[in-house]
Amino acid sequence: MNKMKEGLIKDTYETVIKEIQTILTIFYILAVGIGMLFTFKKYSEFGINIFDYADVFDFMVAPFSDFKILLFTIISLAISYFLLRLDLFLKRKFPKSYSKMSFGWDKKKWYNFFRYFSFVILFISYLFISANYYGAISKEQILNQASIKIRFSDNEIKKGKMIGKTKDVIFLLSGKNVEAIPLTSLVKEIEIIK
Repeated sequence: MNKMKEGLIKDTYETVIKEIQTILTIFYILAVGIGMLFTFKKYSEFGINIFDYADVFDFMVAPFSDFKILLFTIISLAISYFLLRLDLFLKRKFPKSYSKMSFGWDKKKWYNFFRYFSFVILFISYLFISANYYGAISKEQILNQASIKIRFSDNEIKKGKMIGKTKDVIFLLSGKNVEAIPLTSLVKEIEIIK
């Protein structure tokens, strides 16, 4: 009897650990995708396609490199989850009113699929709206920050506002032009004309 309890506890523990690992993996993949979207929107405000310059590692740390991206991710998930739970609560607590509000669709077989699909679309829409907002905020912050100087090995100096950087490139706003300055190659500079 005692061995049976130990075996049951061990099986339950292993199942819970596997579920937590799955949830954390899904959340991390989702966070990386959201980080890619937000990073793209930030750089696209300056006419930069960040996918041309960044590698996979840059995007793997993107959600954690800027607290605002992580905050938007958590808020997006929380709002979508809350609205879904509210919808399910209203259907359970006030079935007649809910049925009227949903035009009787809640009695159709396809309605559960429609409900979850709608919330996925809501989540994605909110993310795109948030990413656009994040890009605009980031651009405003960059334009209001102090300029920096970059000195090269031949003592040449570049001045401008740092938009950001990847592992291999620094993006500098110099006047109205955006410059992509490689850190590790023989190419001295790539200028992006807006």
